Amino acid sequence: MIKVLTTLGPTSLNKKTVQALEQRGVNLFRINLSHTNLEDVEPLIDKIRSWSGVPICIDSEGAQVRNGAMVSESVKYDFNDYISVVRDKKVGNEKIISLTPASVFDQLSIGDEIRIDFNSVCLKVIKVEKDIITCKVLHEGHVGSNKAVTVNKFISLPAITSKDEAAFKIGMDKGIEHFALSFTNRADDVKEVRRIIGEKNLIAKIESIEGVLNLKEILPLVQQILIDRGDLSREVSIEKIPFLQRRIISFANKVEVPVYVATNLLESMTVNRGPTRAEANDVASTLLMGAKGLVLAAETAIGKYPTESVDTINAIIREYSTWSPKLSLKEIIEGA
Repeated sequence: MIKVLTTLGPTSLNKKTVQALEQRGVNLFRINLSHTNLEDVEPLIDKIRSWSGVPICIDSEGAQVRNGAMVSESVKYDFNDYISVVRDKKVGNEKIISLTPASVFDQLSIGDEIRIDFNSVCLKVIKVEKDIITCKVLHEGHVGSNKAVTVNKFISLPAITSKDEAAFKIGMDKGIEHFALSFTNRADDVKEVRRIIGEKNLIAKIESIEGVLNLKEILPLVQQILIDRGDLSREVSIEKIPFLQRRIISFANKVEVPVYVATNLLESMTVNRGPTRAEANDVASTLLMGAKGLVLAAETAIGKYPTESVDTINAIIREYSTWSPKLSLKEIIEGA
């Protein structure tokens, strides 16, 4: 059976939508800790459970660099501007920005390039002082709060944050059975999480080159893996992602570890009622590669059409379930 996972967010966190998603057969509701305050985790679990019996998955922030809070959600950085990266957690503006976790600050050097939010802004480090790092804007753009950041070199990060650990412990106390580890890079990352959640169901999210290269040691330690094509494309050029996806799915299927696939499955449906033809083809191709689960994130968390997005996924899954290379063209058109 193909599983459907949906992220809950501002659009879908209401009784009507949650119950509609349950009626459509959604298998797992995802709580994304990257966009959920720790103090909200427990009441959020209680709220979802009061509306639905669908299991909940707590998804960690993981080993990821992000920028801090910004004065607005569209701070403009212009080409050749000078920006200060500050050690303290100051609210960012057109002149300053902070990064988390704090340990990142001490790992930056002159010449490093810092890309914020899928390459919309790129900063180059030109001066390093004790509490301020001066950068020059190479690529201009807008920056909001809490956006993913990539540095063009290896940055040492903990597998889970203190917030992740606290949230996972809350989940254990609340009887949560499903957890996801973002940026699973090596077997030791999984072992660190196992120390908290024991043998509960764990999804290892593969979204870095290191995670891909260490798949062989990660797979035996988890129940599923999830290919996050968005974050993976920060480190691997986008034209390689479809082929990397195919190889990862094939590799995992050989050892019978189910693979879920996420990011941009139906991105256009965040604003449109129906998908593009390319999106429909992508979802079908992903299933034909052997994926066992499909993950909707922005489509159901912040998109305008969360239930319609699941309807679209379900329709493609139904076609996939009846697919055979032996079908005639007429049978494909009319339905086998």
